Parts: sequence; structure tokens; C-alpha cells
Amino acid sequence: MMNTPQILLVEDDAEISELLVTLLSREGFNLSCAFNGNEGLDKALLNDFDLLILDIMLPGRDGLEVLRELRKTKNTPILMLTARGDDVDRIVGFEMGADDYLPKPFNPRELIARIKAILRRVGLDQAGSVSRTPTTLSTSDIEVRLQSRQVLLKSKELELTNAEYNILLELLNHQGEVIDKAELTQRALGRKLTMYDRAIDMHVSNLRKKLGGTTEGQPRIKTIRGVGYLFQVIGEA
Repeated sequence: MMNTPQILLVEDDAEISELLVTLLSREGFNLSCAFNGNEGLDKALLNDFDLLILDIMLPGRDGLEVLRELRKTKNTPILMLTARGDDVDRIVGFEMGADDYLPKPFNPRELIARIKAILRRVGLDQAGSVSRTPTTLSTSDIEVRLQSRQVLLKSKELELTNAEYNILLELLNHQGEVIDKAELTQRALGRKLTMYDRAIDMHVSNLRKKLGGTTEGQPRIKTIRGVGYLFQVIGEA
């Protein structure tokens, strides 16, 4: 990404905000801050940020409310900061369109790695979408328009998050093949799979719900226990 990445941090803890401003500035990011949900939502709607770092526990609107409202009009990549072990918030966040999460307390190096992974993934998608051939990827009743990143299911547009789109693309490009979870995480989310990391599982679960079953009643995405996932070729048992 040639331009300086513009990041919005929505975090009510002043000490954490000050620390992240210092660390991320050293990494070449331009960081703006908001200290409550209402301010964060206003800034996110009025400006075009490359990434939003969003704490769940915020005064005013909480992080999930901000996420819900933002997703009505914008598809800005979002990294959630959650309380350690708070799986419910993570699951709900993914369902509403978050791209990744990091539990508190976190290692600043891990946060920087997650940020770079998201920005790299988005940057690669945007850079490759113009020259990619062919311009569409189709299977059965699903059509992916690569240049516009649109997904049509039975000729109707399907609303997917960035992560869900990337996962679907990888699965469709390897129909009938099992993709290892670690490999899918690296390709679709742009980072390595870590211990106890269930982000890819949550994204696949949400994608599976949105796609539904085939007209034959078969699951489109199979879970290969202990290995990964497979996009089933229609007509196979």
C-alpha cells in the first residue's frame, strides 16, 4: 500500500490509546482516536479509513452497536478488541461483519501483525482485482464477480464481509479439495493460525449460513474434522 494507512482507534482507555498511537506511528500508520462509541461511529462514517480498531466495551454506544451501524453503509475492515474469554461477543461480532479479533490484554506485536495482515489482504485483493482473469468465478448457482467483489447466489447479490469473501474465493478455487485450516487462514485472513484461534471457524460458519444448502439438499461447505474445509462439487455424495 503506497499511501500511509489511515487507522481509526475507538478505545476509551487513554493509556492504551496513547501507547498504540506511539507504537503504530513508528510502524508508519496514521492513527486517529475516538474515546466513545458515538464519536467513533461519527468519525468512521465521515471519513474513509483503511482499518478500524474497535473495542467492545465503550461508553455511549458499545462496540457491537458501532459495528452494526457502520456495516449498514460501509465495509471498512474491522479488528475487534475483546475481553479475554468473551466468546459471545466475538461470535456476534463476526456475524455482524468484523474481520478479526484480538483478546485483551494483548501483545502489541501481535496487534501490529494482525493489522498488517488485514491491510495486506485488502491491498492484495484491490490490486489484483483489476488484472485478474477471468473476471468471474462460477459454480452451480453461485457467481463471483472478481473486479467488483460481488457475490451472486441464485442471481441475487449476497452481502459478505471481506473475510467471508476471501474464504469463499479460496474454497471455490479449490472445489473438491480439502483446504487445511492453517492454509486457509493464511490465504484468506493473511496471517498464521495460532493456538485456540477460532476466527476461521466462525467466518466459515457465517459463510455457510449465508450460502445455505444446495438445491439437492447437500451442504456446500464440508468440515473435514481435524483437517479443514472442502467446497463440495455439486453432484458428489
